Amino acid sequence: MGEVYSERASRLPGAVVWTNTPTGTGAGRVLPDGCMDLLWHDGRLLVAGPDTRAHLTEGDATRPWAGIRFHPGTAPALLGVPAHELRDRRPDLADLWPAAQVRRLTARVNAAADPARGLEDLALRRAAEAAPPDPALLRVVAALDAGRPVAMAADELGLSSRQLHRRSLTAFGYGPKTLARILRLHRALALARTGAPFAETATRTGYADQAHLSRDVRDLTGLPLSELLAVRR
Repeated sequence: MGEVYSERASRLPGAVVWTNTPTGTGAGRVLPDGCMDLLWHDGRLLVAGPDTRAHLTEGDATRPWAGIRFHPGTAPALLGVPAHELRDRRPDLADLWPAAQVRRLTARVNAAADPARGLEDLALRRAAEAAPPDPALLRVVAALDAGRPVAMAADELGLSSRQLHRRSLTAFGYGPKTLARILRLHRALALARTGAPFAETATRTGYADQAHLSRDVRDLTGLPLSELLAVRR
């Protein structure tokens, strides 16, 4: 499926505002990235929980999407819902918040000249009222994205593996090993898109070998690496 996709940095620190308009038929593919999104589509507000596998999207090929994507670990405090309750789900926002409140917010976003800007305003207001995200978990993301082992990340925070796993479920929707695997996938894709050979990509991004990279890519995305490189997020 073709699409016209654009994104920009949000006024909410660490977040990204995006729009996507499908231009053809068939399913789109959203790769797991450790993030959660607040979505607008066809006049409705939804939430994209943390994915453990690629999410396939289908529907009216002419209707646009808008979203604000939150940095890993930051959305649960804003939404007031533990991430693991939303894992691999796309619920209506009204399933999480009071229906009357969501009706007012939906009307406000629908009335905005740009739904993406309306979503961003909603997120900014909510963030001003919510507790800040756990800074320790933000350090976990940075450590895992740098390729450090989970045990080392836990030690740096003075946490046991069990403590880190429990807090990761709330913040990310899954344990730190799954998050590390997903972040490694994106490091590998970014490097492979520069033209680096697959064997070199595997070595430089922490895989045992090219076969390990290939297995992980197919397991997480449903496509072989060579085919995936031509697919947008």
